[in-house]
Amino acid sequence: MDVMDDIYLGWHNKILRIKKWADDSPRLDSCSANLVSRTYSKAYLRHLIISGEILGAQIASIHNLAFYLDLVSCARKKIEDAIIQNGKTKL
Repeated sequence: MDVMDDIYLGWHNKILRIKKWADDSPRLDSCSANLVSRTYSKAYLRHLIISGEILGAQIASIHNLAFYLDLVSCARKKIEDAIIQNGKTKL
C-alpha cells in the first residue's frame, strides 16, 4: 500500500458510511483554491465511488492532496511568522 492508497481509502471509507451525502449538493470545499473541490458535490463523489467509477478515486485523491497542501502551507506560514517575531531571520 502506498501513499495514494491511503489518500483514496481515507475518503472511500468515509463516504460510504455517510448516507446523508447521497443527497448533499454543496461542493466538497467551496472555499478551496482547488478547482476540483469547488466543482464537484459530495453526492456526486459518493455516487462515483459507490458505482466503482475511477473518476471518484481521482476526485477524492485530488481533493485530499489539496487539503494537505493547504494545511502544510498554513503551518509553514505560522512557523515563519513565529520565527520572525522572535527576531530570528534564518529558517
